[in-house]
Amino acid sequence: MIDTDHCGTSKDEIEGLKEELKKWKERIERAEKANTHLLCCKLSAEEECIKAEEELVKLKDFQEEQHKGNIKSRSNREAEVFLLSQENAELKREIEKLKEELAECNAVLSRDGRIKKKVAEKKVKFSHMEDMKDDYQDMNTHCVFGVTTKVPFRLNQNQALLTFEDEEVAQRLIKMGKHTVNLDNKTADVTVRPFTLEMGIKFELHVTISGKAINVAEVPELCIPEDWMRDKLELNFYKSEQGGGGEVENVSYDKHSRTAVITFLRPGAANSFVRCTKYPFFVNGSCYRLSVFPKTNVRLEQFQLYCGISKKTILLKGIQEMEDDEESIQDMIEIHFQKPSNSGGEIERIKYVSKGGAWVCFEEDT
Repeated sequence: MIDTDHCGTSKDEIEGLKEELKKWKERIERAEKANTHLLCCKLSAEEECIKAEEELVKLKDFQEEQHKGNIKSRSNREAEVFLLSQENAELKREIEKLKEELAECNAVLSRDGRIKKKVAEKKVKFSHMEDMKDDYQDMNTHCVFGVTTKVPFRLNQNQALLTFEDEEVAQRLIKMGKHTVNLDNKTADVTVRPFTLEMGIKFELHVTISGKAINVAEVPELCIPEDWMRDKLELNFYKSEQGGGGEVENVSYDKHSRTAVITFLRPGAANSFVRCTKYPFFVNGSCYRLSVFPKTNVRLEQFQLYCGISKKTILLKGIQEMEDDEESIQDMIEIHFQKPSNSGGEIERIKYVSKGGAWVCFEEDT
């Protein structure tokens, strides 16, 4: 028999209805939460929209104020924009140049800390000979070469470099920053700036020419043991027919490279071979010609890197183009900056470029 209430509904049906009601309540709660979240998002979006409208109004007001407050003429604005674009392009070139210098500096530094730097080939000239300070002579020839590289600087169009005799004049003009120059009854506002030089190097090259040893090359290939070849070389240079040589202390022979080092016992014995480029070598009834040249020891000392700002030189920028030729404009600039009334002074050198560019080399100021 099934239990029913007074309305004729069974208990199971009532329980089912309760579960259904519970589910609907949960759905309503979730819907209310979603609705609340959407309302919050709507309010937030409205606030953002109001802020954006306020910012837009401010921006429009700012643009109107700028437009109303701009009292400069169109030509002046265009000239200012042109100068700024020139300075911007120049700064970009300087940045690229600095990047290249940084890459070069990183490249020349090897892992063991040594510095590798390419140095242009230079011709040297013998000037004088000095006696050794020691009480005895070692019969070696000692040479010392001082090498200092020139530092290049690129001078661009409508720029000038002025080097003054007095450092104070250059520093005074740099502190002024800008200067009005009179050029052929015309005035030009130019910028006075210092400039940083690129990296330069200087070092001493010490060369010692041995008075006891010589290098020998082009030793003939013979089917004899190496110790026999050493003995024949020793005997050949011991019995020199050209007035040189003497008792041999040691013979270092390399069969693969066909070279040898002959070391004499008497100091100064190798000096007689200085001007001898080919030397006769008699062996097994044949005569060969050996290449003979001094044995040298080369070492580099006091290697230094230097860079900095030239204290006596200034860089002029923004010189206006004129119809006069480059030499005439350079003379006018020099005359202007030589006058003390223009905060100038005596000029050692001047270089002005009206078109293109030019490289100017600086040497270390000793």
